[in-house]
Parts: sequence; structure tokens; C-alpha cells
Amino acid sequence: MAPSISLSILFLLFLHFSLQTISANSEGNALHTLRSRLSDPNNVLQSWDPTLVNPCTWFHVTCDGNNRVTRLDLGNASISGTLGSELGHLHHLQYLELYGNELRGKIPKELGKLKALISMDLYDNKLEGKIPKSFGKLKSLRFLRLNNNKLTGSIPRELTRLKNLKIFDVSNNDLCGTIPVDGNFGSFPIKSFENNRLGGPELKGLVPYDFGC
Repeated sequence: MAPSISLSILFLLFLHFSLQTISANSEGNALHTLRSRLSDPNNVLQSWDPTLVNPCTWFHVTCDGNNRVTRLDLGNASISGTLGSELGHLHHLQYLELYGNELRGKIPKELGKLKALISMDLYDNKLEGKIPKSFGKLKSLRFLRLNNNKLTGSIPRELTRLKNLKIFDVSNNDLCGTIPVDGNFGSFPIKSFENNRLGGPELKGLVPYDFGC
């Protein structure tokens, strides 16, 4: 029986490490695809070598003990370009820090797949389009800062379902409609909504929440 048990254990260990490698390679591919979208004048992404087994040795990338990407730190990195759906493959990501760059285009709705996400900082860029409704699925999210961009449309009411959300800032955009009052939105300061085309707090039953858009 001993040889059979040993073989079973070896098989389980092989399967465990194989799954880790597949996960790491998938995340590495996603980050390399992101890199291909970006202009990097200061070579902050120079260490992002797709031939490595996993991206955990790359600068600005943090992994957990299982070599799964949990943090992406590219704040104030002087990068420009667009974000793509590949970011939705970083399933274990907890911190997405891309503030203070020259990112443009729309925010990918696939970011709503990042169920472990705690903090998303995309402020001080040139992002356009609407705030994705899919963000309402980010149940672990505590910090969402989208201020100082060029975002349009109304504030999705799906965001009022985020019970863990502590900090929310969409100031200095071109948002329209009204400010949500449900959920944690009743506790966010008015400065979090300043310098938009928002018409004040939502008056339920009187006017549509997207009135003025």
C-alpha cells in the first residue's frame, strides 16, 4: 500500500503545482498584454519579461505565497495608453494602483470580475466613458477613486450595493444625473462629487436618477 499512497501524494503535489503554474502564466500573459498597450518612456516595465515562469519577480507586481498576483503598483509611473479586458484575468488582485498617469479610453467592464479587489485607484488620468455597472459586483471593494478624469454618464446605482465601500471619489469629471443616497453613499462627503454636472442628491419618486444626462 505504501507505494500507492506515495504515488497518490506525488500526483496531488504535481497537480497543485501545475495549477499554480497555469494561474501564474495566465496572469503573466494578462500583464504582458497590458504592457503592449502602454507607452513607457521611463522603462518602469522593463522587468516585465514574458519568458519567466511567473510575473512575481517583475517590478511593481506583488504576489501571494502561491505566486498569484495580488497587487499592481503603477501610480505616477508616467505611462500612457489604454486599459483592456485582460485585466479581468487577474482573479486574485486586491490592489489596482494606476493613478497619476496619462491613461485614456474607457474603463474596462471586465474589472468587475476582480472579486478580491479591495482598492482601485484610477484617479488623475484621462479616462473617458461611463463608470462600469459591473463594479457593483466588487463586494470586497473599500476604496474607489476615479476623480480627475473625463468620465461621463450617471453614477451607476449598482454601486450602492457595495457594503464595504469606505472611500468613493468621482470629483472633477463630467458626470451627470443625481447623487445616490442609498447604501454607504449617504456617508460620503459632498467634495467626493464636486466639479461635475450632478444635480444634487437623488429625489426618489420625483425625478429619474439620471435626470439631466
